[in-house]
Amino acid sequence: MALSQTTLAKSVGLTFQQIQKYERGANRVSASMLWQFSQALDVPISYFFEDMPSDLGERGGLVPEPVDAKSARNPAPALLRKRETLELMKAYTRISNPRDRQRMYEIFKALGDLEGPAAQTDTAEPE
Repeated sequence: MALSQTTLAKSVGLTFQQIQKYERGANRVSASMLWQFSQALDVPISYFFEDMPSDLGERGGLVPEPVDAKSARNPAPALLRKRETLELMKAYTRISNPRDRQRMYEIFKALGDLEGPAAQTDTAEPE
């Protein structure tokens, strides 16, 4: 932007040292400060987000999902966030007859057992 840190600092009411801390990542940038930077640099606020990963919204933020041995072995957490799973659970709980609900449970359990453990990690959406 051809603007020195000192000039930027003066335009947003900060010191040169504070700008350096923001630039190094030692201090977090608040939304209001980000807006002030966009005004001082004469850029839209979206300018600061242009290089962000495209799947950020799907991941729920900047923090990557933790990958540990337990979550790698257990696909259930990801499965529970799927719309298909939630809709299936809602439909299941709407079955008022306990006997019918138990039969459905046994059908799904039997189908899952037939498919084996490899099918449990399948993330494909139903057709």
